[in-house]
Amino acid sequence: MALTEMATTDVVTAAPDSSVRDLLEQMDDHHVGSVIVTSGDDPTGIVTDRMVAMALLEADSIEDMTAEDIMATDLQTIEADASHFEALERMSSEGIRRLPIVEDSGELTGIVTLDDMLIVTAAELGYASDVIEQQTRAG
Repeated sequence: MALTEMATTDVVTAAPDSSVRDLLEQMDDHHVGSVIVTSGDDPTGIVTDRMVAMALLEADSIEDMTAEDIMATDLQTIEADASHFEALERMSSEGIRRLPIVEDSGELTGIVTLDDMLIVTAAELGYASDVIEQQTRAG
């Protein structure tokens, strides 16, 4: 299966100067655990719910904080034509659960998460199990 077939194309994004409160509201509204920080159409960082929680440990308040203050700037991305195996390998090697998908130009076109991968893999395994069961019965 192509990576883009399991990816979310409606990526939740924000500008670097977005308040952390706005980021949290977006995460809540869209039922996601991260927001991709963009400059134009290009991803420049990511803010996850965990990063917000960790920021709360270090500061008394996050009221004056922006995405730029807490975002990870070592953002890992993957090209749109990559396979889901390449995405899993990148997630594993980098220790990440979310991988923005970009075009050759660097433009953000989607995001794939470890949860997405697990859902698709479980469905594929279920299908394979059904095939094996049918073949066993036809035996």
